[in-house]
Amino acid sequence: MSAAQGLAGVIVAFMAIMAGVLAIALRERRLSQRLVVTDTQGASASDARVLVAIFVAIPGGMLLTAVSAWLVFF
Repeated sequence: MSAAQGLAGVIVAFMAIMAGVLAIALRERRLSQRLVVTDTQGASASDARVLVAIFVAIPGGMLLTAVSAWLVFF
């Protein structure tokens, strides 16, 4: 595998991670608009789900950074 192919794979993986986080955030946003204004527990749970999606994606991004560095420098 050439470095260009590897880096293309990294870009595709990064876009997949970002698309997943964006899809979850938009889904939660759409669902939260249906909540009653006084439903603070529902809003907190929605916020928590978005934060979990973001923080779960962070190690994936770090791994992709390491893979990119390995492809470029070795």
